[in-house]
Parts: sequence; structure tokens; C-alpha cells
Amino acid sequence: MIEAIHIIGGGLAGSEAAWQIAQAGTRAVLHEMRPVRGTEAHQTDGLAELVCSNSLRSDDPENNAVGLLHEEMRRAGSLVLRAADAHKLPAGGALAVDRHGFSAAITSALADHPNVEIRREEIALPRPEWGSTIIATGPLTAPALADFIRSLTDTEALSFFDAIAPIVHRDSIDMNIAWMQSRYDKGDGADYVNCPLNQEQYIAFVDALLTGEKTDFKEWEKSTPYFEGCLPVEVMAARGVDTLRYGPMKPVGLFDARTSARPYAVVQLRQDNALGTLWNMVGFQTKLKHAEQTRIFRMIPGLFEASFARLGGLHRNTFINSPRLLDGQLRLKALPALRFAGQITGVEGYVESAAIGLLAGRFAAAEARGHVCDPPPPTTAFGALLAHITGGADAATFQPMNVNFGLFPDLAPSEKVRGRDRKKALSHRALADLAKWLR
Repeated sequence: MIEAIHIIGGGLAGSEAAWQIAQAGTRAVLHEMRPVRGTEAHQTDGLAELVCSNSLRSDDPENNAVGLLHEEMRRAGSLVLRAADAHKLPAGGALAVDRHGFSAAITSALADHPNVEIRREEIALPRPEWGSTIIATGPLTAPALADFIRSLTDTEALSFFDAIAPIVHRDSIDMNIAWMQSRYDKGDGADYVNCPLNQEQYIAFVDALLTGEKTDFKEWEKSTPYFEGCLPVEVMAARGVDTLRYGPMKPVGLFDARTSARPYAVVQLRQDNALGTLWNMVGFQTKLKHAEQTRIFRMIPGLFEASFARLGGLHRNTFINSPRLLDGQLRLKALPALRFAGQITGVEGYVESAAIGLLAGRFAAAEARGHVCDPPPPTTAFGALLAHITGGADAATFQPMNVNFGLFPDLAPSEKVRGRDRKKALSHRALADLAKWLR
């Protein structure tokens, strides 16, 4: 009889791993500590809750590596992508979701699956009798389990800070000032709320960010670095007065037809729920104190009287040194019965976390049946990401990484092309190689 595979953590990676195991005909036991024990970032007890942005980023499989990863996951039967597609919101070329509907769909699918058992309990350490176990506790691993992981790896877990962007009530946005448009008119052409700033307003806003009162760090947090892909808005502002204008507040591709002019800078808001009543401030993760957020963000034209459904925040993410500790099947070299999946492996982003969960689930299910599931080819987005965290990166300088075309093997000399044609060629090769792997 095939024993159940245990998964610790009901986030994106753990949920996806459980689904893949169950779909392969093997029993999966998913352990999730919420609501028995909460976290600094979660607000519900739903599985696969999105705690930061509601965007899974670009959905373009030919010109963006994360869009390619979306497509690979769809073809591999991903529950996360199925739920995302079912609860998609307008977001130009991005795949944004109604976070509550998305989480509810995943929770329901797993609860209803005959091969899945969900146990609401905190796990301090895997039990010896379990056998095959996947640790997918993500960046907010509970202290007792984190101590257990450190004891196994004989190393301090690496950490970085991740930040949460504010959410605004739609009816508090002044649409006499703001307007609807997607950058370069992508998607439906009018998927984002755009709040324009002139040069004087922009300079005053940057000054306010720099002087606003910030959240204090605890002593043990002071040496923890930020992740470059999710910097607090005030940290970006401190890097130079124009940094935000070339980052989340860039005005390119946007044009207010009412004024016949391009603004000096723009703050964009993206729909956050299916009703369209909540809108997320894109790229505005922050460690400003709550009172300061309300004061400073109401300096933005169109948000002068903004009502916030959620203010921004900051939490610490934890990950292991995967290139040194894990093998190509995501097993801990020191204890192969344990696999790791998701952000704790050092991938960054919702989709990347779910993708590693998908692979861990497939590897574990095959092993439970006495088979070996070969890793996906490194020419695929799956394979490129897996290769990076299990050996492609330098263990001495390992840092979290989003999927990107720089992780892919180069094209053969006979296939070499430039610019967007190169990305398309890499994507076409990836999907062709993925089809062979899935067979």
C-alpha cells in the first residue's frame, strides 16, 4: 500500500503540491496551521491566500518568462492557474485575480478531492512515521519549525523583507482627476486607474516619502536585506529623485485624453476584487507607519480623500540555501525523505512558488509509486527555475530569484535571433520540450 505524502503549509506551493499528488492517485495530507496559529501577514484561514499583490504578473507567454511559466503550469494541470483563470480581473497584459475567489476556489477543490485530507494544526517538526514529506511553509515559517529546519541544515536560514501595498476603496478615488487606461492600451485598454502628478507635486511627494516616519525594526531584523524586486516605495525614493519616475510611477504608455498631455509621473491602481470596489496601489509596498501612509498617499492627485481598505506593511521572508542543501528532486541532501517547495527554496513570486510546489508534488508522487520523475528540461521555465535553485546559482551569494529568460540555456547558433524574436524562440522551444516531458 502506498503511504500518504504529507505537506506542511497550505500556501500556493503546498496547495499545488497536494493537488499534483492527489491527481496522480496518491493520498495527500495537507497540514495548515491557520486558524490555529496566525501569521503577521495573513488575514483569513483560506488556502493559497495572496497576502501581497493580487497580480500573478505578465500573462504573455511569448515575451515574458513568467507568462511562459503560466502557460507551462496550465499544460501541467496546475490548480493555481486554473483558479487564477477562473477568477481573473482586468489588468492589461497581467494576470490579476479576485484574491478571495481565488483562495476559495483552491480551498474548495482540495477539500472536495477524495485523495486530499486537510488538517488544521501547527507542525513543529515532521513525524518520523510520515515518510515522504514536503515542507512548503513559505516565508512565514513558524518559529518551532524554523528551528527544526536550522537544526537539519546546520546553517542559519537566510532572510529578506517583503512589503505589502495599500488597497483603496474605489468610490473614494476622484475620477475627475484620475482616468482609466492600461499602459500602451494593453488588455481591454482601460484596466488601471491612473493618478497623474505634475513635477511640483511629484517632488513634494518624494520629499514626503523620505521624511515620513517609518516602522522601527527589531534588533534581530536590522541585518536583514530587502529583496530588490519588492522594495518599499520610500527605499526606492531614497535612491534618487527620479527613481520612482523610472519605476512604479513611470508615465510612459499613458495619456490622459482630457488634457492632451502626458503627466510627469503616474500612480496606478489595479482592481483587487471581482466587485471592483477595491483597488491596489501598484508598486507601493511600504514600511511607513500607518498614519503617515494615510497622510502621504492622500497627497496623490485623485486620492486626496482616499479611504483605505488595507494599509501597507512589512514582513520578513525566510529561505534556505537551496543550491547547497537540495538535490535536483528538491530533496534535502541530509535527509532525502524531506522535500522543500515554494518561497522557502529561494524562488520569488507567487507563480514561481506554485511552480516549485507543482514539481515537488510530481516528484514525490512518482517516488511513492516506485518511479522516478525526471526533472523538466532546463530549456523550459520549470527546468530553468529548478536548475537555478538546485545548482545553477552560487551557494555563497544565493538570493531569491524570479523566473527570467537569463536563466534559460541559449539558443543553438543556427537558431540565434535578437530582441523580442529571441524571447519568442526561447518560448517556442520551451513549450515543445515541455510537451515531450509531460508525455
